[in-house]
Amino acid sequence: MLIQQLVNGLTLGAVYTLLALSFSLVMGILGILNLAIAELFMIGGYLGFTLIQAGFPLPVAVLAGMTGAAVIAIVIEKVGYQPLRDAPLVTPMLSTLGFSIILQNIATNIWGSDPLQLPIYGDQYTLGPVNIGEMQLLVLGATVVLVALVAYIVQKTPMGRALRAVAENREVARILGVSADRLTMLAFILSGSLAGVAGVLIALHYGAITPYLGVEIGLKAIAVMVIGGTRQIWGALVAGPLIGIAEVLTVAYGGSQVRDFVVYGFMILILLLRPQGLLGGARSDQGQRV
Repeated sequence: MLIQQLVNGLTLGAVYTLLALSFSLVMGILGILNLAIAELFMIGGYLGFTLIQAGFPLPVAVLAGMTGAAVIAIVIEKVGYQPLRDAPLVTPMLSTLGFSIILQNIATNIWGSDPLQLPIYGDQYTLGPVNIGEMQLLVLGATVVLVALVAYIVQKTPMGRALRAVAENREVARILGVSADRLTMLAFILSGSLAGVAGVLIALHYGAITPYLGVEIGLKAIAVMVIGGTRQIWGALVAGPLIGIAEVLTVAYGGSQVRDFVVYGFMILILLLRPQGLLGGARSDQGQRV
């Protein structure tokens, strides 16, 4: 049923949106791609999944996933970025790749490589021809709230103005009294928190999780970031559902073997025709940090 597939696509796209926003926050401020975000997503999912198995309520599980991912993001910033901040941009990016592999191995040793499974969390509702689960509603609602909250912080608060100043020109912002190091840490914390929440929600929605969950979803979240435009928070909110729906419809009507072709093919097309993304600025803006 087409409507059912659209609902499923919106749910998947919401997760892509949160992860794409996580990538954008760090890339926009620092100009680097934090590849460990995909594994923060996975670790957050495991933490929440474990607490749900132990009988804790959902808010506690979400808080644990968010906090755990944020704490690890702080470690990554302190160890993997701060000592390398004056190195070429590829160096800290490779450092985050190393952390990504380490986190994947830690998860494999703690929880094993086999998928952990849990009965689908929450009730199921039938609205005419559409079946929608409680977790789907939570995923969609949480995404809208979190994206709006981040947009408000970045656009309307003194902290957000400082973030944008550091993104525009780090040295000038430092001269004007802005603590670039503190705001860098804040960007890592925010991105880790968003990734952790997304991990908990998607793990409970599908009722399964593996140490490799972050790899596939993380790559598609990067594609969403590129398609939406790295300079626009709202770009992820547009591109995430677009890619989620395209992927679900491709699987439903074309087969799972071509779904990646559609997603990454669309990303390549955007890079060729509009490299600043769907909601990005003029082409002359490219090369600047967010």
